[in-house]
Order: sequence, then C-alpha cells, then structure tokens
Amino acid sequence: MAVEAGASSELVKVVALLGAAVVMVPLFRRLGLGSVLGYFAAGLAIGPFGFGWFSDPQAILHTAELGVVMFLFVIGLEMRPSHLWSLRKEIFGLGTLQIVTCGAVLTGVCMLFGFPLPVAFIGAAGFVLTSTAVVMQLLAERGDIALPSGQKIVSILLFEDLLIVPLLAVVALMAPVHAEPGESSRWISIAIGAGSIVGLVLVGKFLLNPLFRVLAAAKAREVMTAAALLVVLGAALLMQLGGLSMAMGAFLAGVLLSESTFRHQIEADIEPFRGILLGLFFLSVGMALDLTVVANNWPLIVSGVLALMLAKAVCIYVVARVLGSDHRQALDRGVVMAQGGEFAFVLFSAAAAAGVIGVEVNANFTAIVVLSMALTPLFVLLHDKLMPAREVSLDGVDTAEGMSGSVLMIGFGRFGQVASQSLLARDVDVTIIDNDVDMIHNAERFGFKIYYGDGTRLDVLHASGAASARAIAVCVNNAEDADRIVELVSHEFPQAKLLVRSFDREHSLRLIHAGVDYQIRETFESALMFGQAALMELGADEDDARDIAEQIRERDAERFELEMAGGDLRAGAHMVFGSALPGVPTPTPFTAPKRKARTLNADQVPEEEE
Repeated sequence: MAVEAGASSELVKVVALLGAAVVMVPLFRRLGLGSVLGYFAAGLAIGPFGFGWFSDPQAILHTAELGVVMFLFVIGLEMRPSHLWSLRKEIFGLGTLQIVTCGAVLTGVCMLFGFPLPVAFIGAAGFVLTSTAVVMQLLAERGDIALPSGQKIVSILLFEDLLIVPLLAVVALMAPVHAEPGESSRWISIAIGAGSIVGLVLVGKFLLNPLFRVLAAAKAREVMTAAALLVVLGAALLMQLGGLSMAMGAFLAGVLLSESTFRHQIEADIEPFRGILLGLFFLSVGMALDLTVVANNWPLIVSGVLALMLAKAVCIYVVARVLGSDHRQALDRGVVMAQGGEFAFVLFSAAAAAGVIGVEVNANFTAIVVLSMALTPLFVLLHDKLMPAREVSLDGVDTAEGMSGSVLMIGFGRFGQVASQSLLARDVDVTIIDNDVDMIHNAERFGFKIYYGDGTRLDVLHASGAASARAIAVCVNNAEDADRIVELVSHEFPQAKLLVRSFDREHSLRLIHAGVDYQIRETFESALMFGQAALMELGADEDDARDIAEQIRERDAERFELEMAGGDLRAGAHMVFGSALPGVPTPTPFTAPKRKARTLNADQVPEEEE
C-alpha cells in the first residue's frame, strides 16, 4: 500500500505539471503575453511559494535542463559546418565584444549596490549569460531564427554557452586557498574537456551515419527514436563528464548530423520531447522564484533587476550599433537579450560552494535572474507595441504613378501570378501592383514588372490607373484587404469590371452582396479538379468523372442561391455530400448519364493497341 501511495503521489505531481501548463499557457497566449510567461506563471502557481504542490524545484530544474539541451540539438541540425564557419566573426567577434562590454559595465553596476569586487564580478558574469531557452523560444515564436538578425543572436548565445567553462575555472581560482584545486588538477580538467570535444567529433564523423543506416534498414520507428534520444543525451553526458556544457555537447552533435540524410527524421523524432522538456524547464524556473527572498529584500532585488536589465540592454545596443546594425535591429537585440540565463544558476551555485559568495547573496542573485527571465517577454511585447512599423526600403523598386493599363491587378502572389498569364498571353496591357518588396525583386528575375503600391489606399489606386482601367483584378490573399479595395473601387471607379479572389464561401457571399462582377473561391476549382482526378485514378471513366465535377459545380451554384436568399450559410447544407453521419441526411448519389453512341470520322478512329 505504501508503494501504491507513493506512486499515486508522483502521478498527482505529473498531472499537476501538465494541468498547470495546459491551463496557463493558452491563456497567456490568448492575452498576447506569449507561452514563456505562461509557463513561468504556472510554475509559480504550483511551486513551493504558490499552492505548494512541489517542494524541490531544483530537482525538476535539473531534469528540465534537458529541454534546453534538445533545443540546442535541433538548432545544431540546422547549422551545417560551412554555415557555422561563416558565422565565426559573429560568434567570436561580436560575442567577445558584447561579453566584455556587458561584463565590465554590469560589474560596475553591482559594485554600486555595495558588493565587493569579487562578488560583483560573479553577479555580473551570471547576468551576462543570456537565457538560451527564453531567447530561442521568443525567436521561434516570432519566426526570426533563420533571419540574419536572428542568426547573430544565435551566434552570441553559442559563444556564451562556451563561456561557462572558463567562468567556472575563474570561480575555482577565486576560491579561498583551502578550496583551490592544484595546478595539475586544473590542467587535467582542461585535458579532459578537450578530449571530450575531440571524442564527440570523432564519434559524430565516423559512427553516427553508419549507425542510423543500420537502424533505418531495420525499419523499426521506435528504435530510430530511441537512437535519436541516445545521440542527444549521450553527447550531453559526455560534455558534462568533461566539465563542459551539456547544451554545447548537444549542439555539436546536431552540427555533426546536419548534413546527414537522416537529419529530418531525427529532428521529427526529437521534436515532441524537446517541446515538453523545454516547457518543463520554464515551469521549474517559475517554481524556483523564492518569494520569501523577494519579500525580505525587495528594494535590492527590484532595483537590481531593473538596473542590470537596463545596463545590459544599453551595452548590447551600443555594441550592435558600433558593428553596423541599424537602430531598430540593435534595439530589438538589446530588449530580447537583456535578461540573465539558466547558466547563471550553475555559476552562482559553484561560487557559493567555493565560498566566493554567501548563501544570502546567492539567493538574491538567483531571484534577480529569475525575475529578469520572467519580465523579458513583457518587455519584448511592450517593445513590439511601441516600435513603429518598419519602413519599407524601395531601393530599385518603382512606385505606381501615372499608370493607364487596360487591367489593374492588385496582388501578385501565387494566385495573381497564375491569373496574369491568360491576360499577358493575349498582350493585354496589365499594370500590376503589390506591397511586398521581396516578391517584387524576385518577380523581376522572371521578367515581370511589378510596381510598389498598397491597393487599400485610394491615392495609390488613382496613381495606378484605376480611373481608366477597363477591369480591376483583386488578387490579394487577405479577405479584409480585399473588402476594403472592393469598397473603394465600387464607389470611385464604377467604370471598371471588378473581379475578386475570394478567401472562402462566407467571403464570396460578402463580395456578391457588394456587387462585384466576378468572384471565385481561391481553392474551389483546384479542389474540384483534384476530386475529379481522384475518381479517375480509382477507375472511373474520364467523361463520367467530368460530368460529376460539372454537376457538383451546378449544385454548388444552386446552394449559393439558397444561401444568398436566406442569408445563412446553412441554408443549402442539405445539398452537400456528407460522410453519412448518424442523423444527417445526405443527397442522392450521382449516376452517370446514359451516353449516345458517337459516330467517328476516319481520322478519329483510335489506333489498336499492340
């Protein structure tokens, strides 16, 4: 019974962790605060200073660090060695300058709070180490990891992961004499660390690909998943045994597999574990926030958080500007990287164990770092709200002015590109505008002349020749923008035939009520042809499949008439072929019409098959 009670207690904790995440994360994302802050809030709620469901957040934090490890492994899979080598200036140049500048300034800030130089240096060093987990999650949610600005941030984070090793060595040197390791011991540690890196590189280069080839031949999916986990955790363990960063070991393993033919399969196998463990890491960081320490020392902690984050953000901004980044990019980097990181916990614990800082100082520094990690999503959100929209560079792009084509096409995405072909094939004079500068540049390489212009603005429509156009084709991929353009064209340019790309059935009804001359749902015809092809692949006669497609087209038009008359999308629901759900009537299936025998001319008689 005792065993069963213990197992039940552990299961309750697992349910509590999952329940807190499932409730808080969607709520915070719905409020626009991001998933990271939701995890922090959930951890704080169920931790020892909330409901008290967990009393040892450090134990969970240690396990949850595997989430950061797997995150770095996935990033490594995207970093081919050649690409990583191309980032060497950012990793060692930009990274070194930012670390040195931030370290010196933050040490001075800590001394202003009354800490002696050794303690101030430890506090500053811990805060310099940016949170890889928080920053990478924020970049992933914004889709910035693959952008040049995101790659620079990733490079700096990689350099900071390397920095934890020499910082721990510095802590050992700063320790009192009785705790200082001998010279030979330090050299042995360095040799073990270097040997771990060399061993990992050799294993990755010569053994990993053959291993995955053998496992793939066995066609056992679960074994491939186990092997992927083995690679990640084995690399992390090897680095940890060598006194290095687990995350760095996982990153190196990912880089070594980045050119493997099994890269995408490995990434797919790792992804579910990465997401769950990374969420667990954020939860445990929220649990680790000691509210008692914050309450007892709130003037020091609150002022310390604000002063250190501000000083670090300013330093990062200055370094970015000196090295050529524009104001917007430098400010964004400063806000995103202004917090302390998870490696600070390791550094502070090592310094406390070595007697360099006291227990109370360790608790205060830890609280400052945790709060900075929790506040970062809020500051990023505030920055995004207050920052003006990025000005579009129109270098090499012509704006629409004084145009007078027969047809004005607004939007040149996938839909517009296909739609334009029929017009251009008959040498129709078409003026095309779009507000995506990158797309305009790419279209020029294929011989298209696209003008820059926002079709939702009346002045742009006038400049684009809408007043003299015989037809205006609205091919934008946003229903709200399309509605705005239809409203403007209907009132200002009634001489033009108005053809509009519709987003869905509801949008089509709005367009018809707005009086457009022609509308088509962007996926209707292609989906109809797809179904026709599916029937033919199943053995249906080509003419029968074509007749069925035409009857569906006619039935859809009849359904549309009913929906327009009734003002309700469900008015024609009985005309839709369902999948025979209980209680739902379905229309009578189609039967192919009987065909009259055709008389073939001599030149129409098919040749006999051999």
